[in-house]
Amino acid sequence: MAQLAFGESAQQAYEDIRATVAQSRGRALAAVNHEMVRAYWEIGKRIVEEQGERAEYGKRLIEYLSERLTKEFGKGFDKRNVHYMKQFYLTFPIVNALRSQLSWTHYRLIMKLKSAEQREFYMNEAANENWSSRQLSRQINSHYYERLLSGASSYQDEVRTEVKALVPRARVDEVIKDPYVLDFLDLPEDNRYAEKDLE
Repeated sequence: MAQLAFGESAQQAYEDIRATVAQSRGRALAAVNHEMVRAYWEIGKRIVEEQGERAEYGKRLIEYLSERLTKEFGKGFDKRNVHYMKQFYLTFPIVNALRSQLSWTHYRLIMKLKSAEQREFYMNEAANENWSSRQLSRQINSHYYERLLSGASSYQDEVRTEVKALVPRARVDEVIKDPYVLDFLDLPEDNRYAEKDLE
């Protein structure tokens, strides 16, 4: 009986420790994502301030910044991504309105949406439901927002239930391997990372 009690106690200790590790990893990832998204917003803001109304200058500025930043910080600063940083600031001009739970990959998907209402909806759903960027993409492509708008409340409940059943919650170990996160942390993209490498 004493052995059984020790087993149950040890199992509970393991569960408590496991929860602590998982929560800490989640907070660490959230902090990295938050800093990366905020940095990209700040970069976009600075580009817009520098560019002003000069379109041709702005194009050359993005090329110049991309070349210099790529040499110093890696491929996360190619022309396309630097352009997205500018668009990010223009799309979301209020930094405090951003959701800290979302990654740069989430925001790149959300920026492509046409209306502010769609962007707000998907931003909130992705954050509240802890969707990975792949899950967010799937919901955008399946017109989740439009399906909810088009139906009666019973249909909306059915659609929400379907989405929750089909979409597993994002895992920390998947998100930390996001190529944008790896670039931001100046880590080479490699699927064979050991935990000590990511630390």
